[in-house]
Amino acid sequence: MSSKRDYYEVLGVTKTATPDEIKKAYRKLARQYHPDVTQEDPKVAEEKFKEVSEAYEVLADEKKRQLYDQYGFAGVDPSYAAQNGGG
Repeated sequence: MSSKRDYYEVLGVTKTATPDEIKKAYRKLARQYHPDVTQEDPKVAEEKFKEVSEAYEVLADEKKRQLYDQYGFAGVDPSYAAQNGGG
């Protein structure tokens, strides 16, 4: 099992980032790692693209972001807590 990186770290933004800053960071990284345009290894780029998309999905949604800030990955992914002995 691979460990997840902090969503703020993935997008390269601070925890006080505005929704516009999060969106801008996501768009930049999504273009960079999109499997159709990247210069990187397609498998690596696909994994990074998925990671960036997952981070954006949580941080762009006010309720999910609040849960993530309060509980970490367990707040937005119940299976994560179960896999890691939390709950």
